[in-house]
Amino acid sequence: MVVRVAHQAQKSNACNVVVAGDDTSIIQACANFGVTAILTGTNHLSGSDRLGEACDLLGLADDEIIVNVQGDEPLIEPVLINAVAALLADRSECVMSSAACAIQNIEEFFNPNVVKVVLDARNTALYFSRAPIPASRNLAQAAWWLNSESISPPLRHTGIYAYRAGFLKHFLNLAPSPDELLESLEQLRVLWHGYRIAINMSKQSSHVGVDTQADLERVRILFSDQ
Repeated sequence: MVVRVAHQAQKSNACNVVVAGDDTSIIQACANFGVTAILTGTNHLSGSDRLGEACDLLGLADDEIIVNVQGDEPLIEPVLINAVAALLADRSECVMSSAACAIQNIEEFFNPNVVKVVLDARNTALYFSRAPIPASRNLAQAAWWLNSESISPPLRHTGIYAYRAGFLKHFLNLAPSPDELLESLEQLRVLWHGYRIAINMSKQSSHVGVDTQADLERVRILFSDQ
């Protein structure tokens, strides 16, 4: 799966694609398919912590933009990688950028594996949660809201991040936040410490992340048809 993610990333405008893994089996799998990979520590709390170490290992300049594509996104769109990187380049007041799209159904809204995000007027993140946010007073109202064309729908966060290498190195020194530990969402550490995250909006997500066994089976079917 990691190799397929790397191959998708190679279709983007990235100057270089490197897999950062914490096990030699990952490094070997990448080598078998000609994908550059580096071995990082095993004690990282999040992918962002791992990339902070990777920046040091690669000797990247502080102003270089790094896009973190998670290893469970084999169908990630290269155009989304490009868009998230371009957004961070345009938003100098933000230390990170990410992506979101409209939630399509009530099951998705209440699924804890689907991370939700609430934005301000400039599409800057206010909060991320596994809980349904922003919350309505009752389930019937939430169902109406999702089907309404008159108001903005709730948003699904897409797990892709862009950072400047200098901030990633700084991220290693930021203490994990209580809400990050509670929700298992690394981006909450950034908000907790007062930094901003810009969000790229798309009409809907066309790729499938792999969070569950059912997701894995759906992706396998998609690849079997190619």
